[in-house]
Amino acid sequence: MSEPSFDSSFFANNRERLRQLFTGTAPIVIAGNGLMQQAADEAYPFHQDRSFWYLTGISEPNLLLVMDKGKEYLVVPPREVVREQFDGAIDFDVLKRISGVQEVVFEKEGWKQLTSRLKKVQHVATLGASPKFIDWLGMYTNPARAEFIQKVKDVNPNLELLDLRQHLSRMRMVKQEVELQAMQRAIDVTLDTLKEITRPKQLAKYAFEYEIEADLSRGFRRRGASGHAFAPIVASGERSCTMHHVLNNAPLASGDVVVLDVGAQYDYYAADITRTVLLGDKPPTRRQQQVHQAVQEAQDYAYSILKPGVLLREYEKQMETFMGEKLRELGLIKTIDSESVRKYFPHATSHFLGLDTHDGGDYEHPLEPGVVITVEPGIYIPEESLGVRIEDDILITAEGNANLSAKLPRDITL
Repeated sequence: MSEPSFDSSFFANNRERLRQLFTGTAPIVIAGNGLMQQAADEAYPFHQDRSFWYLTGISEPNLLLVMDKGKEYLVVPPREVVREQFDGAIDFDVLKRISGVQEVVFEKEGWKQLTSRLKKVQHVATLGASPKFIDWLGMYTNPARAEFIQKVKDVNPNLELLDLRQHLSRMRMVKQEVELQAMQRAIDVTLDTLKEITRPKQLAKYAFEYEIEADLSRGFRRRGASGHAFAPIVASGERSCTMHHVLNNAPLASGDVVVLDVGAQYDYYAADITRTVLLGDKPPTRRQQQVHQAVQEAQDYAYSILKPGVLLREYEKQMETFMGEKLRELGLIKTIDSESVRKYFPHATSHFLGLDTHDGGDYEHPLEPGVVITVEPGIYIPEESLGVRIEDDILITAEGNANLSAKLPRDITL
C-alpha cells in the first residue's frame, strides 16, 4: 500500500457524510477533548477525542466544531500569555489547512454566534456524554462533552439533544482506503518490531518484562510510528493469566511463556497484535503445546466464519461453543456452558479496530467489506500459571476476510 495521506479533503468528506447520514436540520456541534490534570500544573499527554479528529484532523484541546446550515466554524479557547510562552500559540491558518474549515474564531465570538442560534432552535445534534465514572472500568471520563452539554442547557434549557454517537460509530466502522493504508503501516511496524524482539538470541538477552517494553517503544519509534496505540502488555509466567497486565515489572524465567499484546500507532491509527512465545532454549512442555495449539485452532475457526453479513454477537456465541470443545479436550471443563467456558476464556474474541484500539462500531450491524476487527482467542489457566493468547488484525472483504498481520508466525517458538 502507498503512504497514507490525511489531507483536508478526508476530514471535509467525513463532515459531509455526517450531514447526509444525520439528515436533520439542527445545528451539529462536536466537542473535542480537554486537557486532564496529571500533577500540580502538569497535564497528562493529550489524546484527542477520536470522532472529533475524524471530522477535523485537529489535535488541539478544548475546541468545538460547529456545522449549521452549510456553515461551519471552529471555536478555539484563548490562551494565557504564560501558557503561550510554554506551549506555543494556536495558529489559525494551520487549523484551517488541516481541517478544511475556513472560519476559526476565539471562544467569545464563537459562543456569541452559537448562543444566538441555540436560542432559536429546538434541537442540537452532538455526541452524548459518557458517565462521569465508568464503574466496570474503574475510571473517570474526559468531562469535555458533559461540560459542553451543560453549557448548551444553560443557554436554552428547552433544547433537546440528538445523539450522534451511533452515526459516527457506523461511519468509523467501515474504513476508507487511506485509513487502511495507515492501519497497515501501524501493523507492519508492530510485526517488524516483534520479529526483532522475539529472535531467540535477542529474547534470551531480556531479564525483565520492562526490557522488552523498552525495545518495543524504541522499535516503534525507529520505524516511524508515533508510539504505542495502547499500554503494552508484556506478561510472563503467572501474569500471562492477567489479560491487561501492564506493569511489565517482573523477572523473566526460562521455560515460562510470555504474552506480548502490543500495537504501534501510525497517523492516529492502531495495530493490535498478540503473540505468546516461550522463554529460554528449552522446548515447550506438552501442556504448553496443547494449550497453544487449541488457541490457534480457535483462531482458525474464527477465520472460517468471518465474512460480510455476519453479526458479531452471533459469531461470539459460535466461538464460545468452539472454545468449550477445546477446553473439554484439555480436561479443564466437563460441561460446555457459558459459565464454565468463561472461567478460562473470559473475553470476547473480536473487537473493532481503527482510531481507537477498541474502535467505534455497531455490534448489532452486520459486518461489511472495509470493517477491520481483531481475532484474539485466549485460554488462561491460573492454577497452571499458563495463559496463551494469539491476536491478528482482520479486514472483512467481499470474498470473506484477509489477515493484515499474517506475515508474523504464530508458533510458540518463533
